[in-house]
Amino acid sequence: MDEESASAPTPPSDKADVGAWLGVAAGAIGSLMATLDISIVNASLPTIQGEIGASSSEGTWIATAYLVAEIIIIPLTGWLERVFGLRRFLLIAAILFTGFSVMCGLSTSLTMMIFGRVGQGFTAGAMIPTALTIIATRLPPNQQPIGTALFGLTVIMGPVMGPLVGGWLTENFSWHYAFFVNVPISAILITLLLVGLPKSKMQLGELVNADWLGVIGLVLGLGGITVVLEEGHREQWFESVLIWQLSAITLLGFVLIAAGQFTAKRPVIKLALLRNRAFAAVFTLALVLGAVMFGTAYVIPQFLAAVADYNAMQAGKIVFISGIPAMLMMPMFPILVARVDLRLIVGTGIMLLALSCYLDVNLTAQSRGGDFVVTQLLRGLGTVFCMLFLNQAAISSVPVTDAGDAAGLFNAGRNLGGSIGLALLATLQDERWEFHRWTIHSALGANDLNLQDWVGQQAMTYGGGPEGMAIALRSLDGMVLRDALVMAFNDDFMALTVGILLVAPLVFLLRPLPKGYHAKAAH
Repeated sequence: MDEESASAPTPPSDKADVGAWLGVAAGAIGSLMATLDISIVNASLPTIQGEIGASSSEGTWIATAYLVAEIIIIPLTGWLERVFGLRRFLLIAAILFTGFSVMCGLSTSLTMMIFGRVGQGFTAGAMIPTALTIIATRLPPNQQPIGTALFGLTVIMGPVMGPLVGGWLTENFSWHYAFFVNVPISAILITLLLVGLPKSKMQLGELVNADWLGVIGLVLGLGGITVVLEEGHREQWFESVLIWQLSAITLLGFVLIAAGQFTAKRPVIKLALLRNRAFAAVFTLALVLGAVMFGTAYVIPQFLAAVADYNAMQAGKIVFISGIPAMLMMPMFPILVARVDLRLIVGTGIMLLALSCYLDVNLTAQSRGGDFVVTQLLRGLGTVFCMLFLNQAAISSVPVTDAGDAAGLFNAGRNLGGSIGLALLATLQDERWEFHRWTIHSALGANDLNLQDWVGQQAMTYGGGPEGMAIALRSLDGMVLRDALVMAFNDDFMALTVGILLVAPLVFLLRPLPKGYHAKAAH
């Protein structure tokens, strides 16, 4: 535990005061905003692109820029806490986040928007692991499971609420309010931080003794690999000079991180923790969990928009269904963490996630939002079991002095897994769409009498002659494209199912929580 935490007032042994709970509420609100803003612009992207003059491919950077910045900053938060002190660090982050949100809402160009989104990502990412720090330093052990449950709810609900909130604001007001909504929430957050967290001294000496190789390496390595994953498919992977250049930057970043592990007195990110089998298992499971969380939140709206013709708000409602089990299960978390073996709960969660994805493998062109209700509920329940208890497993599998590094790696792993999952699913979807399209075409024999009759009837419907025949053939190709796309979505869900099952045995490497253990969250 660092000096700042040690200097903070020790909470009472049995019950936290109001100020402590206000601090925990501040952490929960901050982490909710951070996760919500990852996806809140997804529903508004077409409108935003049109108003700021961005193309479709350029517009994706409005979402990507935020994710890249957030992935970079999460592992750095432990070091930045030590430098500035927890209260001061979070106040700076909250104030800057508000300013960058206003910048995004006022943006008139793509450059201004991306700059604002990068700023949002850097400042919001700092609020995710620090929420765990507040729980650890402000709550007594017997009340920490309650604080951890609140944190887990925000991390799970943020991504699923984003498309719904963004879609509603865009349709009822304008896309600008997807950013302006952060202003009043940030005002509440700043007030809670001032009231709920104690003052602490800065440790500027940490800047002198910092692992600067690791810091620079994280920026280059995590930033580079995230952009490669996001842009690789669009740029045809290694056929692109840009991808080669970014890959070289990524490799340089990872080399610098590795060098920092050996040269720094205190590496900015402690990769040695991955030598611990239990923690390595947690980290790998976090990667897959991130891929499932972010992957399904991407695939389902895409399917509903392309096949069922849903608008952004309608699709957002379906995504939101997975958050219902999270809200219902949160009161049960303190009981489960104390009485049920962690491995059993995580294993159950993994199986629920695999089942939810497998049940979505049989989608058809007639599938609608209602077909996702059961699977979304299963997926939400599985996510709750995995997310909350893997966080416990991450912290309990390492010494207390390494808990902060473990929390940072766990959260970074989840977001990085989401980035990897999105990239792989998008690539798989496009390749399988093309494969299924030509497979179906090849199965349509030119001498098939039923096919000839159907084409002839369609041609007559459109007036006959060459023009009617051309329309009929285009209609046939459209049906083939639609069915091929549905099959490609099914392949996405099958890939997720297989990925989950491949890592499921890692559950046996997890360590049960020590007797009497109570959510010793990060620091």
